[in-house]
Amino acid sequence: MTRTAAQPTVPAPVTADDAVERAFARLPRVIDLLAARAAEHDRDGTFPYQGVEAAHEAGLLTLTVGRRHGGPGAGLADTVRVLARLGRGDASVALLAAHTLLHHAEQARTAPWPAALYRRLLTESRRGPALVGTLRAPAGRPPAVTAHWQGNAWRLGGRAPHCPGAEALSWLVVEARTAENQPRTGLFLVRADSPGLEIDPAADQLGLRAAAGHDVLLEDARIGTDAALLPKGPAFPADPVAAAWHQLALTAVLLGTARAALDWSAGRLRGTTAHRRPLGELDAALTGAEELVHGLAARTDADPSAATRAPAVQLLAARTASDTVQRALTLTGSAGLDRRHPLERHLRDALSLRTQLPAEDTVLDTLGEALLGG
Repeated sequence: MTRTAAQPTVPAPVTADDAVERAFARLPRVIDLLAARAAEHDRDGTFPYQGVEAAHEAGLLTLTVGRRHGGPGAGLADTVRVLARLGRGDASVALLAAHTLLHHAEQARTAPWPAALYRRLLTESRRGPALVGTLRAPAGRPPAVTAHWQGNAWRLGGRAPHCPGAEALSWLVVEARTAENQPRTGLFLVRADSPGLEIDPAADQLGLRAAAGHDVLLEDARIGTDAALLPKGPAFPADPVAAAWHQLALTAVLLGTARAALDWSAGRLRGTTAHRRPLGELDAALTGAEELVHGLAARTDADPSAATRAPAVQLLAARTASDTVQRALTLTGSAGLDRRHPLERHLRDALSLRTQLPAEDTVLDTLGEALLGG
């Protein structure tokens, strides 16, 4: 019998679906690391560099990079799953991951970033965590930053408060209003190391303290025309799919925080019988909220028209999550407010996360107006 040399084994190429599954497989270790350091970072108001690095190494910060860019191309359903679980470890890291994932997802959908700048972001993402932050004015308020056209470039000036992760961002997407005869409001892509950009370490917030939401100062920061995403008219048209991604992603972080609060409370009360029913009620309500958010995320992936239901779903889920944390505190009593335990941190983080979502009055007014044919 003639023997032939063994052929070398060629490893199968890693598919996008494989990358998503590998990221999920690494999630438990990341969550454990985040939870182990969350209290320390919250107490000291220090940035969780190690946790962000772990999330990056697990492939969680680039999960939504489009497949045409060589990424996994995760949809909204997978994104919501990841963020809900990260929220159980440390809501601050989950919030930072959410903002970065949302920008990659939007680039995969509508490609707002110029190709050259996005390639630069992808290159930075391969080298290490490349966080992207967003500086937008609260609903109903004008942007805090003004863009002036000088020579052949835009110059940005203003102070944008409470930017999560400000000290560690690679890029900032800054909402600004142009100083033109007919002002336009648009987005400007700003490198975090750009001349004229400074971070004022003034953050001392109630919750999400590890996110280090410092103020960003822009003093004549030069932005090229390729980094200005300006509408032709007064404003960008509303995009319900983009809004759904934002609302459901951040609601998922809040749900993860509430689930962590309920888990700790159940552990604290284990061995008692008087609390079975109230804990069961909290679990049932929270499970229902989770199913609403995860279910709508999957529906939106399959049918973008489902995105119009996101405002109502996020409002109901956010209410349930907040109520879960507060009622868990009632069940555990004074121990829940002891800073040696995580429940009071979960309570503060939940309160802060609600400010990242649309105001309830705004959502309810819009829903009511639609019903009345306004």
